Amino acid sequence: MKYANLFTPVKIGKLELKNRFAMAPMGPLGLSDCEGGFNQRGIDYYTARAKGGTGLIITGVTFSDCEVEKPSFPNCPNSTYNPVQFVRTGREMTERIHAYGAKIFLQMSGGFGRVTIPTNLGEFPPVAPSAIPHRWLDKTCRPLTVDEIHGIVKSFGKGAYNAKRAGFDGVEIHAVHEGYLIDQFAISMFNRRTDEYGGSLENRLRFAREILEEIKKTCGPDFPVALRYSVKSMIKDWREGALPGEEFEEKGRDTAEGIEAAKLLVSYGYDALDVDAGTYDAWWWNHPPMYQEKGLYRPFCRLMKETVDVPVLCAGRMDDPAMSSAAIEDGTCDIVSLGRPLLADPDYVNKLRAGRTEEIRPCLSCQEGCMGRIQEYSMINCAVNPQAARERAYAYNPVLKAKKVLVIGGGVAGCEAARVLAERGHKPVLFEQSDHLGGNLIPGGAPDFKEDDRKLAKWYETELKKLDVPVTFRHAVTAEEVRNGGYDAVIAATGSTPKMFSLGDDVRTYSASQVLLKEKDCGQKTVIVGGGLVGCELALWLAQQGKKVTIIEALDKLLALNGPLCSANKDMLLRLIPYNGIEVITGAKVKGYADGAVTAETAEGTKQIPADSVILSVGYRENNSLYHAIENDVPEAYLLGDAKKVANIMYAVWDAFEVANNI
Repeated sequence: MKYANLFTPVKIGKLELKNRFAMAPMGPLGLSDCEGGFNQRGIDYYTARAKGGTGLIITGVTFSDCEVEKPSFPNCPNSTYNPVQFVRTGREMTERIHAYGAKIFLQMSGGFGRVTIPTNLGEFPPVAPSAIPHRWLDKTCRPLTVDEIHGIVKSFGKGAYNAKRAGFDGVEIHAVHEGYLIDQFAISMFNRRTDEYGGSLENRLRFAREILEEIKKTCGPDFPVALRYSVKSMIKDWREGALPGEEFEEKGRDTAEGIEAAKLLVSYGYDALDVDAGTYDAWWWNHPPMYQEKGLYRPFCRLMKETVDVPVLCAGRMDDPAMSSAAIEDGTCDIVSLGRPLLADPDYVNKLRAGRTEEIRPCLSCQEGCMGRIQEYSMINCAVNPQAARERAYAYNPVLKAKKVLVIGGGVAGCEAARVLAERGHKPVLFEQSDHLGGNLIPGGAPDFKEDDRKLAKWYETELKKLDVPVTFRHAVTAEEVRNGGYDAVIAATGSTPKMFSLGDDVRTYSASQVLLKEKDCGQKTVIVGGGLVGCELALWLAQQGKKVTIIEALDKLLALNGPLCSANKDMLLRLIPYNGIEVITGAKVKGYADGAVTAETAEGTKQIPADSVILSVGYRENNSLYHAIENDVPEAYLLGDAKKVANIMYAVWDAFEVANNI
């Protein structure tokens, strides 16, 4: 084995894990029933990751208290609301997980406090240690009473006892982490109390200590209790976080206090630290987008390894096995946590162990199907894996009679359709007019921070070869070929083309894809027309190369339309724009480009912006003419991807899976 050290046993307390991989906790929305137990989706979801080889499964956050914060995380398991239902369904799940030699921890939450998701808050006032501003809403939080704190502590003991009855091997406390309620008590910026839960660091950690003591008293000293722990908060001010490399004064927990707090927490008896950095005021740290480097928590984990003598878990874009192996080898951490990578590919660990790394489906860190879906729709999924959290409902439908299916277009939708058809037993053939697969993944993946887009294109290439799908390049399919080909079904995934228009100097007016593919050199000074996701990411990439970039957007703000679903991605990108010296002009219209200058009408009047080029990033136009020419001439015809409606990668993949799995 190339990465043999990742498959050695490790212990948390007295509990031995078979390898160094844990499934990082992710919001379990949609994985429980209305009685607070695990539904079939949840059972299948966690079991699939155990079957895939992961040594330790850590569930998404669950609750024990039902009184202080009325269930503010909907459709989420609760270990005390209905103990019989929780134990019954939990037991069914843990027994299946244990069959694969995996262990499982229940992650238990002390509450949200000032970071409660607004759509889930209802009529109840948000709570916190003190009367402080809510993270999202223009509200002041209500301080918790001492009796309420004691009630939450007691609920942890009851909930952990139910978890142990249900077969869980331990629990992870959520958390002195990310600015959730227990973390708000730990951070002096949020905690202004003058009683035994405020003031000194020991007092601010009293809540976390009492929770641990209650669980150990209820479940016994050998029942493992891990802690999700953020070493540093990355807070510049209220609702204002720091960017990587930015110099700032820490208003939350700084590194020095992070070290001291870790020593205290381990001295209280916590058996492991699950380490990261950040808070919801800087939540692109805890939920890192593609703009964060891979393995971003490694420095904090190494610091903890030098500080405490319990196992340290390291997550944060750790999907590169060479990086993970090195982190174990050099003592950066003891266990590698994979969150989103296990959404994208539940078989990651087994594929790695078998040396089939090229078959691991990459996570894009786009957060469209996971954190964004949780935030907006209270449901966890995955952009590149439609089966995530829907393993049973979206299982491959085997076919009784193979059909000959023509797939036109080798972009994301076409590749996914061909892959699923072949997995099921159909006979797809794919035609692509360019010389490669991937479609818009190729220009979209040009920036260094979008490298996983290119990996996804490579993954599709590998999968189609493995499945023996015939692929013909440099061939534009005609309507006549479709009509005369004898196909049982046709899928048109012919993509889209960039919207272009003349501003005067057409020679130096380019599309975003031309610049991304380096077909055109934009010069040292350029103006990007359009402040959507493509325009902003292109601007960031060019600015990182040292170019002077100006974005002109007709609407009153950037990313106003079709921006990232997850606020962590959106907020970080919006802050990276000025941080990298990119000039932004909103509420403006470009009127022309001539003599090396762009003319724009702004609220302040006409403006001239010197530019070596203009890059148009104003959207794409569906390329669907072939489909409409043949839709009534074949037994089955389907239109997918951008050819149907210009959208994101997630909907291209999901729509293709839905159609291809039901032909």
